Amino acid sequence: MQALTPRQAQILDLIREALALRGAPPTVAELAAALGVKSAHGVRGHLQALARKGAIELIPGVSRGIRLLEDEEDAGSLPIVGRVAAGSPILAEQHIEAYRPLGPGQFRPKAHYLLRVRGMSMRDAGILDGDLVAVHRTVDVRNGQIVVARLDDEVTVKYWRMSGSRALLEPANPDFSPIEVDLARESLCIEGRVVGVIRDV
Repeated sequence: MQALTPRQAQILDLIREALALRGAPPTVAELAAALGVKSAHGVRGHLQALARKGAIELIPGVSRGIRLLEDEEDAGSLPIVGRVAAGSPILAEQHIEAYRPLGPGQFRPKAHYLLRVRGMSMRDAGILDGDLVAVHRTVDVRNGQIVVARLDDEVTVKYWRMSGSRALLEPANPDFSPIEVDLARESLCIEGRVVGVIRDV
């Protein structure tokens, strides 16, 4: 990591402190208040500099979209995405229920968010109703991988199979039917690949 200015080091300390106390990074407005400045513009400039220097990663479109890159195995938190509204980005602020203090680097490849699973269609893959799946944001998926896909207005977790222009979203439970999508006529968006499962007991 490149050397930081005193102000950048101060902001980095505030981010660490927020993660330690609340398990979530601060908003730009919270950082501005803690620094005693009225304008959030200057704070954004410092955050962009910290990102360029490799201290943090900024996630666009997320209110608390700051991720510490240092000691990524142990530090940081991941947003928990609940029910997703039709047509809006999966990481939109209104979908985020909370943040889980969990280093993204604990998953391979690293996780970008946690998605709360609804239903039992992936039961035989060990993914149950209410579980959190760790999701790596990518559109590059292979047959047999478990993906998060958006079909029409629904976000679903299924096995991915592709043959020609046809995609098959396969459940891991015989009580559920596969979803077949003709990509020449229907739209389907891959939101990411499942790289881990967390169960609260």
